[in-house]
Amino acid sequence: MAKHILLTGAARGIGAAIAKRLENEGVKLIGLSSADGDLCDPATPARLWNDALERFGGRIDVLINNAGVFEANPLDGTDDEWATNWARTMQINLTASTELMRHAVKYWQARGQSKGRDGRIVNIASRAAHRGDSPSHWHYAASKAGMLGVTKSIARAYAAQSIYAFAICPGFTMTGMAEDYVASRGGDKLLADIPLGRVAEADEVAEIAVFCALRAPPSMTGAVLDVNGASYVR
Repeated sequence: MAKHILLTGAARGIGAAIAKRLENEGVKLIGLSSADGDLCDPATPARLWNDALERFGGRIDVLINNAGVFEANPLDGTDDEWATNWARTMQINLTASTELMRHAVKYWQARGQSKGRDGRIVNIASRAAHRGDSPSHWHYAASKAGMLGVTKSIARAYAAQSIYAFAICPGFTMTGMAEDYVASRGGDKLLADIPLGRVAEADEVAEIAVFCALRAPPSMTGAVLDVNGASYVR
């Protein structure tokens, strides 16, 4: 039976690479983008989940949370600006994805699991969840660290119900979101901090995401997988 997969942030970068890899996996995919709904709106996650469930004929097997923003929030902004920017990033990167995870877990609990049928969550987090980020990106690092906490909580709480959760932590990846940042930090200097000598390719992250979504053994639930060229090792 073909897996039904819901993917957020599918229009570009890592999300687009995941969607392309899934084309050859015999799955049915709904790839969402900002055109499908504004994740800053608290009502959006529930609507997106319910719409996808209806389009899939009442079954979703895998949720891949990839949607996110990486926007500067300088310390010297006004208090209102800083608080607004913080709230926006947390809403999009953490709260909306967590709400989708909540809907997924409740749905899988209600349908019940059986041999050969499980529910899987794959979260695209970031190296910043471990090592922090720049002075203008506290909020980004915090949102991705929160995503790891939720992933681990779900893995521990629901493994016995065949509900599995995985997180992937890319370092700099060649997407539209990262290229400007790499250039602004003096590309060569930034690359010197990556033993591999280059940033990750979106296809590399996608390969791991597809593995987690379709083939990772259940005993891997709760795993956090790093893709950063050894720029941060644990």
